[in-house]
Amino acid sequence: MRVARHRRRQKWLLLGAVLSMVAPMFLVRLWDLPEDKKDKEKDAATKAAEKQEARRLIMEDAARRAAEDAAKKPGERKSRGILDLITPTKTDSPKVTADSFQGKKVIVAAGDRIIAAPEGAEHPSVTDEGAIELVSTGTSYVPYFPRTIHLPTSTSPEVTKSDTEYTLLGLGIRTVSFLRVQVYVVGLYVKTADLSTFQNHLINTVNPSASALIPGEKEDLRKALLDPEKSSQIWESILSNHEKGAVSMAFRVVPTRGTDFKHLQDGWMRGIASRTDEVRRKQAELLRQQASEEKRIALPKPVEENEFSDESFGLAMKEFKDLFQGRGKAPKGSIVLMTRDKDGVLGLYHQPITKTNKGEKQGEMVCLGEVRDPRVGKLVWQLYLGGKNVSSESARRDVVDGCMQLVERPVGTVEGMVQ
Repeated sequence: MRVARHRRRQKWLLLGAVLSMVAPMFLVRLWDLPEDKKDKEKDAATKAAEKQEARRLIMEDAARRAAEDAAKKPGERKSRGILDLITPTKTDSPKVTADSFQGKKVIVAAGDRIIAAPEGAEHPSVTDEGAIELVSTGTSYVPYFPRTIHLPTSTSPEVTKSDTEYTLLGLGIRTVSFLRVQVYVVGLYVKTADLSTFQNHLINTVNPSASALIPGEKEDLRKALLDPEKSSQIWESILSNHEKGAVSMAFRVVPTRGTDFKHLQDGWMRGIASRTDEVRRKQAELLRQQASEEKRIALPKPVEENEFSDESFGLAMKEFKDLFQGRGKAPKGSIVLMTRDKDGVLGLYHQPITKTNKGEKQGEMVCLGEVRDPRVGKLVWQLYLGGKNVSSESARRDVVDGCMQLVERPVGTVEGMVQ
């Protein structure tokens, strides 16, 4: 017995020694260390110096051009008025980076805007045809998301043509386990034509008579959108609107590492099951409370009775699950899109990525199917936006920041706006 006890102890000690050597290796590779304060100050100082140098070059170029114009004959000189003083020309060349997006070179243009420039453009800007304005995601695996995307107006099993513009509201990274392993980057897009409707919903949440929110009201809205209970109620109200009050939205999901549709399906199915179980628990608690008082009382119910218990919801969940069956791999950089139109119909799209001699190239966007029961899309949206535990807290907070930028402007002034 003593020998057996010593052997067990020896094995546990050996296991502890192995784990003590392996654990630091995982932590060093996967755990992001906080950035040093001095490094932040140094970066800020560097950026300030770069901006100051850019302004100096612009002023020198303006002065040089003014001198050249002055030396020209009156008939040769072509004045641009005030534009000669404030509009940079050839010296306003963007800073070039080594990255690319969908086969286009990524640069930093005027106003510190990141764009994917068309090939052959000498001095590209956001307004150029074919240019794509980008937003940094915060991860090197999927470094950029487009500011605007174009999606089809209706689902179809065939390859569809993009024709409706959606604007990015916020994005974040989905991580799992205590090691914070990155799974995918997710961004919420709102149909550009519906931005004013969406803006009006947010403002009415705090002040129904206002056309824009003041700082105190904005802070109240921010707290409500981050509150476990109030956030679910706000998004439930927005997602339940139909016809004129409805808003079309889309989630854009890009894996940061190779995965497959089965893995994505399992994550969303588990999340939906958790939400429906929570609703059932609240409903059961309410019924127990009513029974304990031996009378029917008017208590606020979190959902309509038996909302997720009917047979039609079960069939809708089977349709949602079938969308992912037999789809195979979802490699790093490929795009999965979930849309929700004004009728609550959930559509699933996939844009694969293929490797060519010139690098990776995005394929055609293909519709994988749809689920017409509005409850399914509503639950998927709540996974990221409402409740205590969401699939990506960073995405929710960035979406809330995007909402704050909307509500500080008068209703109807944000359509077509590119920040």
